[in-house]
Amino acid sequence: MSGRALLMWDDAVTAYNFGPHHPMDPVRLELTMGLVRAFGLDGAVEVVAAPAAGDSTLQLVHREDYVAAVRAASRAPGEADVSYGLGTVDDPAFAGMHEASALIAGQSVGAAEALWRGDAAHAVNFAGGLHHAMPGAAAGFCVYNDASLAIARLLEMGAERVAYVDVDVHHGDGVQAAFWDDPRVLTISLHEHPRHLFPGTGWPEETGGEGAGEGSAVNVALPAGTGDAGWLRAFHAVVPELLADFRPQVLVSQHGADTHFEDPLADLVVSLDAQRAVQAACHELAHEYVEGGRWLALGGGGYAVVDVVPRAWTHLVGIAGHRPVEPEAVIPGVWRERVRELRGELGPERMTDGRTVAWRGWEEGYDPGDRVDQAVVAVRRAVFPLRGLLA
Repeated sequence: MSGRALLMWDDAVTAYNFGPHHPMDPVRLELTMGLVRAFGLDGAVEVVAAPAAGDSTLQLVHREDYVAAVRAASRAPGEADVSYGLGTVDDPAFAGMHEASALIAGQSVGAAEALWRGDAAHAVNFAGGLHHAMPGAAAGFCVYNDASLAIARLLEMGAERVAYVDVDVHHGDGVQAAFWDDPRVLTISLHEHPRHLFPGTGWPEETGGEGAGEGSAVNVALPAGTGDAGWLRAFHAVVPELLADFRPQVLVSQHGADTHFEDPLADLVVSLDAQRAVQAACHELAHEYVEGGRWLALGGGGYAVVDVVPRAWTHLVGIAGHRPVEPEAVIPGVWRERVRELRGELGPERMTDGRTVAWRGWEEGYDPGDRVDQAVVAVRRAVFPLRGLLA
C-alpha cells in the first residue's frame, strides 16, 4: 500500500453551476483549490484528474432512464423533466449538467479505484459529497451521487466492508438509500434533526433494511443549536466504537461544511476548529481501524462560500496529505486578494475561528436532561444491539 495521498481535481468541475442566485456557488471550489495552492499543499498531495464517469459506472447506482433524463436536460435545460427532480428550484437544469456531474462523480470513483489498488492510502475530492441524489432523481443540489458510486465501485472490485461517515448538517439520505439492504456497507450520518431540516429523514429508528441489512444504517439526529462540544461528543460517542467493530476495508467520509455557525441554510453552530477536529479524527480512525488506512474524504454542503468552505476543505487536504495546516496560520495575502477580485471582500485572515476544541467523553456518563445526550442514547439504543454492541 502506497502512503501517498491524492487530491482529485479538474478545473472543469467548476462547471457544476446552477446559476448566479443558487446557494451552490462553484466559486467555493475555485477558492478552495486556490487556498490549497497558496499554502503549498499541492506539494503534500498528488493532484490528479480522473475521467468522467461513463454510463456503465453511473448505472452502478442510477437508473438508465434517469441518466438519459439528465443528458436530455443538459442539451435542453428548458425542457427538463421535473419528475426526475430536474428543473426544480433546488436542482435547476443547466447546459452541460450531465458532463459536469459525471466529471465530479468520476473523481470520486477514480479515487476509490486508486485506494483499492493500493496506489494511495488517502484521497480527497472536495468537489464531491453530493449525497442527496437518488437512483432515479436529483435532490438537494445533487445530480449524481458520487459517494454512492465510489462505494458501489469498491464493492464491484471486491470490497466486503465499506464504512461511510457523513458529518454534513443534512442527512446523507441518498447514500443510505443506495445501500439500505446491503450489510457490506455501514452508513453513519450525524446531522441536524429531520424535524427541522431537509430532507426530513435520518431518524434514529432508521437502521437498515430487514434481514441482513438491519443495523447497517446509523443516524444521529442532533437538535438545532448544537455547538462544538455537543457535536464532538456525539461523534465520539458513536463513530469510533462502530468502526472498531466493523473494521472496514475502506472509510469514505463526507465533510459538508454547512454545520458551521455562519452557514445560511441550517441551524447548527459548529466552528471551523471543531470541523477540523472531526477531519483529524476520521484520519486517525482510518489508520487505527481501516485495512491499509484507506480513506476517501469528500466535500459536500457548505454555503458560506468565502469565510468557511475554503478553509474547512483546505484543512481536510492538509490532514490527508500529512501536512496539517495549523489553526493559527495566517492566510496568504495572494489568496485574500483573489477573494477581493472575485467577491469584493478580503475574506478571513487566519485558519481558525479562535475556538478551543473540547468535549466530554461518553464514558464519563450522560445527562438524561441534555438534548444532545438524548440523541446519542436514542441511536445507541436503536442500532448498537443490532450489531451486538452494548447500548
